[in-house]
Formats: sequence, C-alpha cells, structure tokens
Amino acid sequence: MSLHPFHRDALPATPWKNGGGATREIACWPPGAGLGDFSWRVSIATIAASGPFSAFPGVDRQIMLLDGDGVRLRSGDSRIDHLLDTPHAPFAFSGDAAIDCALLGGPSSDFNVMARRGHWHAGVQVLGGAGLIELAPHGVLLALRGSWRLRSPDQEASALACDAVEGLCWTDAETAWQVEPQAPGAALAVVRFIPG
Repeated sequence: MSLHPFHRDALPATPWKNGGGATREIACWPPGAGLGDFSWRVSIATIAASGPFSAFPGVDRQIMLLDGDGVRLRSGDSRIDHLLDTPHAPFAFSGDAAIDCALLGGPSSDFNVMARRGHWHAGVQVLGGAGLIELAPHGVLLALRGSWRLRSPDQEASALACDAVEGLCWTDAETAWQVEPQAPGAALAVVRFIPG
C-alpha cells in the first residue's frame, strides 16, 4: 500500500487562470496526471470571486463546503440550482454541466472529488463517530474537526493520529480503516474510489 499523509495548509496552491481562486491538490490518479487525463482527483479550492466553474466532460463531481459563507451553483439549463452553504454536506453533479458559481458572502473553501465516469465511482461521506471504512483500492481521509485515530485492520502498523486539517491518501491497495474520534464533535471526510 502507498500511504501519503498530508496537511491541508502545506499543500501547494495553484491560482486559477481566471483569478477567481486557487486549488490545492491532495491526490490524483494516476500520479502526475493533468486536468485532462486523470482517473480521479481530490482537491481543496478557495473560491475568492464569482464566476464559471471549469467543465470536466465525462467526470462525476462532488463538492463540499469546508468554511466560509458558501456559494450558489447554477447551470445554464436550470437543472442545477444549489446553495452550497452548509459545511460538510457533499453535493454531487455532472462535470459536463456548465456551472456558474456566485459567492454568498466572502471567500469560501471547498473539498472537491472528481471521478472519471465509467472508470471509477467515488463514495463521499462525513463521519462523526467511530466506524469501519470498507475496503477500497484508493481513498482519502481528511480530519475536518477534532483528532482521529486511524488504523488499517489488515496492516501490522500501529494506529495513526490525525488532527484537524490533516489527512492521508492511500493508493493501489485494497485497504479498510477503523476510525475513532478522540473527542465529541469531531468530523472526518471519507472518500473511497471503487472501479466502475
């Protein structure tokens, strides 16, 4: 198993071409893939100005507000009209859609998950308590609030500690996780990528 711990604030920020924000990539598959040829991708974006989202034909997307006032997402055909203003509530939509994003206040940060349709399916959930995360060949865990203990039952390694804004990515190995918060009020984002 390839395991990569990360700290949200230490991820390099790439400014958007339109100047409306910046993206911090957590992981993508295969390693080194660009925006046009990734199989899946997980990132954190800071949205600083209203404007259009980039289209990703053939990609299924999920987005979740991390902090800030949030945004309103609308498509030109009116099929999508969503207020992304509740933290830690994933919203799924097609990357084929032409989406316009309007800030509801100041800048916002969001968690983005993208999976190439027909190749990978992304399961995204937020846990508030102890649990078992089922096997998946690829995935990302991100502590949203509080501290967590993370342990892979099929690995010899001891439990890993993960504080808020820290996380880990695993790739290319079927892995399950036992997760346990260290205090009430903790929240953990879980992303599992399954072929399909």
